[in-house]
Amino acid sequence: MIRRTVWLAGIVFVLALQGVIAAEDQEESQQPPIMKPALIVIDIQNVWLPFMATADKDSAPAKINEAITLFRESKNPVIVVYHTDPKLGPPPGTDPFKFPDWVAIEDSDPVIVKNYPSSFQKTALDSVLKEKGVNAVFLCGLSATGCVLATYFGAGERDYVPFMVSGALISPKTEYTRTIEEILSSVGTQELATLLKGQYRLQNQ
Repeated sequence: MIRRTVWLAGIVFVLALQGVIAAEDQEESQQPPIMKPALIVIDIQNVWLPFMATADKDSAPAKINEAITLFRESKNPVIVVYHTDPKLGPPPGTDPFKFPDWVAIEDSDPVIVKNYPSSFQKTALDSVLKEKGVNAVFLCGLSATGCVLATYFGAGERDYVPFMVSGALISPKTEYTRTIEEILSSVGTQELATLLKGQYRLQNQ
C-alpha cells in the first residue's frame, strides 16, 4: 500500500511538473521573438556620393562607422550592398563601383550586388538573412529617399522588422533625409547600442 501511494505521488508530481513546463513553453511561444539583427550598409559607392547633400556627407560617415562597430562588437552580421545597372554600370571591381576607404567594411562581410532599388529584389539577401537567423534589419547608407527606402519596405514585405539608423543616412537633400528619419521607424546609435546589448523583443511583430 505504501509503495502504491509513493508510486501514485510520483506520477502526480511528474504530471504537475509537465504541466508547469508546458505552461512556461506556451507563455514563451506567445511572447514576441527576441531580436536577431543585421546591419545593411547600402550603396555608399564613389559613383553616387557626388550627387548627395554636402551636409549629409559631412555628418553621416561617423555614424555609419559607429553602427558598423556596434554590430561587430555584438557579433551581429554586417551586410554590404552595391548597386549597378547591367547596361550603365558602374562595372563591379572599378573605382566608381567601390565604397570609399572611410567606410569600415571588411572583406569577410557578405556582399549583395543589386540591379534594382530594393536590396531584396532579385538578390540573395533574403536567403542570407534567413541563413543567419535574422528577423530585424537596420539600414544605413544612401540614398535615404531611394534605395535605402526601397529596402526598408522590401524588408517589411518579407516579415523582417526594419529600422533606419538616424544620422547614418545620406540623400540628395538633407531635409529629405531628416523627413525619412521622422516618418519611419528609426533609432540613433545610442539606442542601437542599448538594443544590441540585451535580448530585446520585437514588439511590433
